[in-house]
Amino acid sequence: MTGRERVEADAAERGIDIEIIERPAADSLEGAAELLGVSPAEIVKTLVVKRHDGTFLFALIPGDRQISWGKLRGIVGVNKLRLPEASVAFDVTGYERGTITPFGSTTAWPVFADERIRGLRVGMGAGEPGFSAFVDADAMIAGFDATVADISD
Repeated sequence: MTGRERVEADAAERGIDIEIIERPAADSLEGAAELLGVSPAEIVKTLVVKRHDGTFLFALIPGDRQISWGKLRGIVGVNKLRLPEASVAFDVTGYERGTITPFGSTTAWPVFADERIRGLRVGMGAGEPGFSAFVDADAMIAGFDATVADISD
């Protein structure tokens, strides 16, 4: 099963409508937003974050913002979080960087969503290069029972 097929199957199982579209390669998040006809804020970066105990979580951050490590540590209730190496992120999700999404991840890690994505239709990784997934952020938040908080700057 391809990454894109895993994304579609997981969304269907969760009862979440998702639209996957093919898109040309982009050299930046801003470039991808322009190609897709949306603002950078409507592109969600899915970051795989490693906890000190060796477990992981997904952080969903609007494309025009950066993760706030202090805010995320406070919400998660830990003193240490970090981004793992690309190979580790692949091992724990089955997706390469730039294609990562909580949909269809090989392990269902907890999802933490920045509050600014509420009410938006967002684009995000679709499990394989050259594709983007569009989804209603509120449906995604509910479908993953995500923790919603201010986790970006």
